[in-house]
Amino acid sequence: MVDTFTREKRSEIMTSVKSSGNKSTELKLIKTFKLYGISGWRRKYGLFGNPDFVFPKKRIVLFADGCFWHGHDCRKLIPATNKNYWIEKISRNKKRDKLVTESLIEDGWDVLRLWECKIKQKILSQKVVTKLLF
Repeated sequence: MVDTFTREKRSEIMTSVKSSGNKSTELKLIKTFKLYGISGWRRKYGLFGNPDFVFPKKRIVLFADGCFWHGHDCRKLIPATNKNYWIEKISRNKKRDKLVTESLIEDGWDVLRLWECKIKQKILSQKVVTKLLF
């Protein structure tokens, strides 16, 4: 099926999609940090890949990855409209995520990626909580 918007209009719409301050991920994660007593995080820290949260003293970066945009298994939903575009887009996102993770690790950062579905459920693994607390 053909996209109902022009290329320029679609670009404008996609640009308006927020990548920070997302209520389903980042803001819920902040509430979860407070629940567990996790502190020392910063936002908009200016590292490659723009991590959602940076714990500078611990050299930990945390990404709150949206399940659709980053291709998590819980979201096997691909829009019927422009299906090939979305398959390629999510594939590019996954490749970029891998590049960002590898680059940050090479620079001495510990990289954590949390899925939107787990954040919504306020589920942080014991491993993640331990890393962020100690």
